Amino acid sequence: MKNIWEQAKAAIKECIPGHKYRMWVEPLEFKEEKGGTIILSCPNLFTKKRVLGYYGSMIGSELKRIAKKNCNFSVEVVEKKASKKKRVKSRKKKLEKMEDPQLSLPDIHQSAGRFLRKEFTFDRFVVGGNNDFAYSAARSLAEQKDPNQSSLYLLSETGMGKSHLSQAIGHHILSNFPTDRLYYITAEDFMNEMVHALQNNSIEQFKEKFRNQCDVLLLEDVHFLTGKARTQAELAFSLDYLLDADKKIIFTSCYSPAEIPKINEQLRSRFSSSLISGIEPPDFKTRVKILRKKAMEQRVKVPHTVTDYLASELLENVRQLESGLIGVAAKASLLGTSVDLNLAESVIKNIVHQKKTISIDIIKELVCKHYRITSKDMVSRSRKKSIVWPRQMAIYLSRKYTDQPLQVIGKSFNRYHATILH
Repeated sequence: MKNIWEQAKAAIKECIPGHKYRMWVEPLEFKEEKGGTIILSCPNLFTKKRVLGYYGSMIGSELKRIAKKNCNFSVEVVEKKASKKKRVKSRKKKLEKMEDPQLSLPDIHQSAGRFLRKEFTFDRFVVGGNNDFAYSAARSLAEQKDPNQSSLYLLSETGMGKSHLSQAIGHHILSNFPTDRLYYITAEDFMNEMVHALQNNSIEQFKEKFRNQCDVLLLEDVHFLTGKARTQAELAFSLDYLLDADKKIIFTSCYSPAEIPKINEQLRSRFSSSLISGIEPPDFKTRVKILRKKAMEQRVKVPHTVTDYLASELLENVRQLESGLIGVAAKASLLGTSVDLNLAESVIKNIVHQKKTISIDIIKELVCKHYRITSKDMVSRSRKKSIVWPRQMAIYLSRKYTDQPLQVIGKSFNRYHATILH
């Protein structure tokens, strides 16, 4: 059965693009056979869902073709454990650090840059249609499976999760490759450290640190370097050293490499040669997932009606969603009441900017005004042409100009989602 899987794997490799094969199919390994079913292993739940959703039928047909009979298969998540030798080595290294009287906290902080936030891990990152490619690219680089992928450029507006993904890469590498030397630093910190080195005649030590004593560099907010010619030149040289040595580099920015002003072309070229992965604002479904996951982590009971309301009102970014949830939970706790819609509304009005965003209620209001009917008529069961047409117009505009799902639109118009789809 293992031989059948290897043949199927080779056949699939010829049918799909190389980067997709390396990211999704190559990590699948033959585990065992049970009752005529081939059990394959994969590294995580997200990979399992993607493989079954996108490549399940292809895998099944190839197995059937090669085995010349119906051949069932299943995928199981198997976390790879570090070898005993590596665990012993890591434990010994930790003990040596504890016993070394010269090793102090400031030295650790200085050598490794900023500390990673403990909650910024892959398992706490909510994956949706807006960020699935960025997540996959980050995970692939962190697992170091593709030797050709050495740098990643995470691009998004503030508060969309690029820092979370960047630090998740750091956490994963430190956990699975403990001997790798990792630096997490912002572009501003890089510049300040270089200026300090110049002022104290220690620029050679600074160069040595970033060029030869770093295996993984996490560099945040690279757009901060705009107009800083000396820092740009030094960073470009350091990046050349790292890339030539096949080290890993992760950049984050609010701007694409082409949009960063006053930056030298050598550095722009280094950024552009990375795998650029954008993170878009989350849609309604993803916002709901984020809120429910955060509520579960914080052990706060939030009714689905409240999470749906928060997701429909807080549209700017993930940080705003978290702020809204924290505000609702805090107010409920201080007042000693349960979380409900009225409480959520009282919190949200202080968070949402007083700017007109297109919502279902605004569309209903405008359509009613234009056709001179009431909102009560709009949601009634009446089938009069003078009401049906405005209602259909409002439903169409709600579907086109908001990201609300059919069920939410249907509830707003007192209709089933099938009617809304029609």
